[in-house]
Amino acid sequence: MIQKKVCILGPTGVGKTSLIKQFVEGIFSEKYKTTIGVKIDKKQVNKEGRGIQLLIWDLEGIDRYCGFNPRYLRGASAYIVVVDQTRSQSLTEGMEILELAKEHYPDIPAFFVINKTDLPTSWHWSEDELDSYSQKFALLTKTSAKTGENVESLFNTIAFW
Repeated sequence: MIQKKVCILGPTGVGKTSLIKQFVEGIFSEKYKTTIGVKIDKKQVNKEGRGIQLLIWDLEGIDRYCGFNPRYLRGASAYIVVVDQTRSQSLTEGMEILELAKEHYPDIPAFFVINKTDLPTSWHWSEDELDSYSQKFALLTKTSAKTGENVESLFNTIAFW
């Protein structure tokens, strides 16, 4: 069976762990637990008789002052940058994280996720802004870890990319 390593990056509190829990276990919890270091989950996905095991690396939230260790991306098939649609600052931080990751691993596909679509947005992008951002990513999508919106399709897309 093929295994693919996928890293989840983003600022603190954007819902990275919740997205993974929704995908792997099908659950959502309102309780907030900070990830320290890295946590690895596994899930097998199947499509047309092909099975792929995803090794999902949940990296601790990244802030402007500490950055992240780019070595976590070594051997990854893809990474996801998650931002929170209720916090406009997370977009700026997410783009900074993307630049750091691309600097070290320019050939790994990057997926951009705007999470928490079940909540009111605090910022809006114009179509031009969305187009310019989407050119930097393999895929730009919106999700809700709470409702499960687009979570399964996101990880399935990455698995069979």
